[in-house]
Amino acid sequence: MKPAGIVGIILVVVGIILLAYGWLGSATFSTRENVAKLGPLEINKETEHAVPIGPIVGGIALVGGIILLITGGRKA
Repeated sequence: MKPAGIVGIILVVVGIILLAYGWLGSATFSTRENVAKLGPLEINKETEHAVPIGPIVGGIALVGGIILLITGGRKA
């Protein structure tokens, strides 16, 4: 088997595992919203949002592995 096919299989397996278990956790970012402003007094609300990194990386690895399997199997 060609090296591209082997790398494609590895990427597909890693992608499936990351999608199934959601490893790598998630990244968070905060947004601040101004709720009220009364003269010099401000009331702000800070909200944290989570971005799931594991499923995103897993999906990219899975698609990349499938592409490598398809293109790596072709004869030049």
